Amino acid sequence: MKPILIALVVAACTATALPAAAQNAGQIARMRDGANCAGCNLFQGNFSGLELRGRNLAGARLRQANLSLSVMNRTRFSNADLRDVEAYGGVFSSSNFAGANLTNASFVGAWLDGSNFSGATLAGTNFAGASLARATGLTQGQLNRACGDEATKLPRGLTIPRC
Repeated sequence: MKPILIALVVAACTATALPAAAQNAGQIARMRDGANCAGCNLFQGNFSGLELRGRNLAGARLRQANLSLSVMNRTRFSNADLRDVEAYGGVFSSSNFAGANLTNASFVGAWLDGSNFSGATLAGTNFAGASLARATGLTQGQLNRACGDEATKLPRGLTIPRC
């Protein structure tokens, strides 16, 4: 009787479990075509190599997305979920990352001059070789939780731990 009871409990728990918040293929396709997508679910989307300047992605879920070698100047990422994003060599000049969660994101070699990081979470963010020299809203406390290297360019007076 016990194996049957266990099977019933497992089946009941599985049936009532909430579905995972998977990516939205339609929203990803629209964004790849150049549409604004504030609040969209772009989880694990591949946007590498795209040129999408001036887009509104505020509040979007871009967790684990690939933004490598993309050009997204003047894009609004405010309050977006950018955890675990791969943005190697991307160009994000004058973009808005205010309030965004960039935990464990990789911006190795990215161009972020003029971007706003006010209130952004940078825990574990890798800025090795990135240019943030004219970035705004950065605090020493934020950078103490991120990492970079000798090639990382920061605003005057700020430092970053080595990766």
